Amino acid sequence: MVDVDISRLIKHLISHSRKVGSHFSSKDLEVITKAISQSESQHTGQNCFAVEGAMDMSSLLKNQSPRDRAIEVFSRLKVWDTEHNNGVLIYVLIADHAVEIVSDRGINKRVDPSEWQAICHDIESKFAKGGYQQGVLSGIDKLTQVLHQHFPRTRSSTNEISDIPVILG
Repeated sequence: MVDVDISRLIKHLISHSRKVGSHFSSKDLEVITKAISQSESQHTGQNCFAVEGAMDMSSLLKNQSPRDRAIEVFSRLKVWDTEHNNGVLIYVLIADHAVEIVSDRGINKRVDPSEWQAICHDIESKFAKGGYQQGVLSGIDKLTQVLHQHFPRTRSSTNEISDIPVILG
C-alpha cells in the first residue's frame, strides 16, 4: 500500500486547470509560443512546453512524482516521435511547484542531465518570485543555448512538434 501525502493531495485538489490561467495568461502563452519558434530557428531540436495545474486523483494515489508525470506527458504528447530523436519537453506542475525537462535519446547522448536540472532550478527560482512568464522564457533561452551548442542549425528542417504551449487537465 502506498502512503499518500495528505498535504500534497489537498494542494492538488485545490489546484485545477483554472489555476494555469492565473499563472499564464493567453498573452503569456503567445509570447512563449514565439520564444519556442525563435529557439527552434537556432538549433535542430524540437521544443515542447506543457503546463498542468494538478495531477488527477489516480496519479496522486499512486504517489506519482512530478518527474514520472513529466515522462508520461513526454510520451503522451509524442515528443519522442521526431525524425532525429531530438525532442525536449519543459513540463510545469503548478500544484507541486515543480519543473522537469525530459529529452529524447538523441539529445541524452550529448547533454548531461545536470544541465537540464540547472535550467529547471533557474525556472523554479523565477516562479518563486512570481515571474512565471519570465521563468519559462529564461528556461527556453538556456535550453536554446544548450541545444545550439550540441545541435546547431545546419540546414532547414520541418517543425515536427507544435510550438503552442499545451495546457493539461
